[in-house]
Amino acid sequence: MDYRKYIVLGVLFVLPITVYLFFASGVNNFAKLPVLNQAVSDLEGFRTMDSTEVTFKDHITVLGFYGANVAGQKAGAFNLAHKIYKKNYQFDDFQFVMLTQEGQQEEVAEVINLLKQIADPVHFKFAFGSADRINSVYESLGTLGALDTSNATSYVYIIDKEGQLRGRTSDGEMTLVYGYDANDYAVVNNEMNDDIKIVLAEYRLALKKYKSARAR
Repeated sequence: MDYRKYIVLGVLFVLPITVYLFFASGVNNFAKLPVLNQAVSDLEGFRTMDSTEVTFKDHITVLGFYGANVAGQKAGAFNLAHKIYKKNYQFDDFQFVMLTQEGQQEEVAEVINLLKQIADPVHFKFAFGSADRINSVYESLGTLGALDTSNATSYVYIIDKEGQLRGRTSDGEMTLVYGYDANDYAVVNNEMNDDIKIVLAEYRLALKKYKSARAR
């Protein structure tokens, strides 16, 4: 008797069940990215180059501060586009918003042309506003850092659909993380990429549960 055939058939039968049980057991134990601040200021007063309003509401947002130094953020924009944006931009509720001061339109156009070589920048938005408004939004994050003299920083932040800052809390294994240094390729490729996956999976799971409940 050829027992190998039965072993293979047994594996083919058991494996799908094992995979199903693994994911099913993870539904209720799914790890969410911690909320660090519930009171992030929304984006009133900011407009894109085509005068479109921007908001955190109903969007998962990667928020950046380019201020009056868009040219100095090109390396970070390149890293973000390659490792985060390109893989996720087709989700309509996912966006990048870079807060920028007036007078930076030419520099923004150059960065957009760079982004076009990587992925359609339809959801990579440059929102223009005053220096005071940029600082106001940054201060509302409650981070431990500060903007530079150009009202810019290489760090970017994850804001959820409720306008809350997401990040990592301090525990035995992880240190407190408010934002991610976009100029550091390893940080973008590892910590930030992992955390974006968690937030996106969280909302996809919530949407799946909602659709399942409505179908009943």
